[in-house]
Amino acid sequence: MSNGLVISAPQSGSGKTIITLGILRALKNRGIPISSAKSGPDYIDPGFHTFSSGSECHNLDAWAMGEARLRNIVSRKDNLIIEGAMGLFDGAPPNAKGSTAHLAKLLNFPIVLIIDSSRTGQSIAALAKGFLTYDKDLLINGIILNNVGSTNHENILRHSLSQFDCPIIGSVYKSPELSLPSRHLGLVQAAENQNLNQFINNAARIIENSVDLDTLLRIGAKVPNFKSSWQLQPPAQRIAIASDAAFSFTYPHIIEDWKRNGAEIKTFSPLSDQGPEDCDLVFLPGGYPELYAGKLSSSENFIGKMKAAPKVYGECGGYMVMGNGLIDDQGQRHKMLGLLDLETSFQNKKLHLGYKNVIGKAGPFIGSHAAHEFHYANTTKANGQTLFSVGNSKGEKQPDAGLFTDKASGSFLHVIDKR
Repeated sequence: MSNGLVISAPQSGSGKTIITLGILRALKNRGIPISSAKSGPDYIDPGFHTFSSGSECHNLDAWAMGEARLRNIVSRKDNLIIEGAMGLFDGAPPNAKGSTAHLAKLLNFPIVLIIDSSRTGQSIAALAKGFLTYDKDLLINGIILNNVGSTNHENILRHSLSQFDCPIIGSVYKSPELSLPSRHLGLVQAAENQNLNQFINNAARIIENSVDLDTLLRIGAKVPNFKSSWQLQPPAQRIAIASDAAFSFTYPHIIEDWKRNGAEIKTFSPLSDQGPEDCDLVFLPGGYPELYAGKLSSSENFIGKMKAAPKVYGECGGYMVMGNGLIDDQGQRHKMLGLLDLETSFQNKKLHLGYKNVIGKAGPFIGSHAAHEFHYANTTKANGQTLFSVGNSKGEKQPDAGLFTDKASGSFLHVIDKR
């Protein structure tokens, strides 16, 4: 058995991701087997985790996944570090189900709390006391101070926190070396960052000198062995999945389920003008096709192979590419595949975000599933039969989502697991 712990923070923007990446690479550099997971439905951060540790990062979503699924994923990990999402107690309305705290309690894992110290002094004690005492069933076994300004600032913070029986296991000073570029859905993807390895190595060096990694490993809880069935049956025998910078949002546990239940999985790159070969179903995942709309609209081999494919399913960005046209944020319309009577636009961006309970009427996910929506695009036209009936996390009925035909199906929703 190996150890597991959760890295969280009082709020988003506290530096969880950068510190986690530095920890993962620093431990890897020591030759310690290390793996990671990301709380919630995030697609982007796991790519950075995988790059840093050399081990595939999985999502652990306490809202969308059952306890058996969560424990099955965790039991296959060595020295597991889970990066939390948002603030520690932030989850789906109305009761914060799926929060990082909820996940930590389900797994009985301790938490290391990262506190952004850039704009606080002695007041940090009041903040820390609130998080240390708010939920008596939660184990917060360490604190890492982030964005510390100076030695004097660190001394003030440490003195203020000395009243609590919770060790400060690190002080990370503010540094321009600990900053990554971002865009509208989060960080710019790992595969697009040409200087990422240098950045991660610099972060690892800073973390090695700033965080007590031996203590970090010791405070983790033992990860128990657990076995369960692979829940999602493959929607086809031979599945071709688009995979490149435009189509990168896939959940590893779904692909693993399909493989372990007998499906043959192949990948292809639309941005390299590749198309699906010898398949029964094409899966166009989400990603950033809007950044490459011009290139996709002129990729003749890709377009031809997609039109000839027997069945096509698309999520979010993949769904937009299946439509007739996509308007980018500059107002330019790009012709898409025309598999669905759909037009989407990035002009007048509006955030669409939240967990959904869905019932699929056709396509790969027929029946009840948990899903998530996160995009800024708007639908300007959608004609045809709707794919999903939808309810939100509060149980309220919402408008149907997506479209389907005999050949094609898709929606803006990312399916996470069975219900």
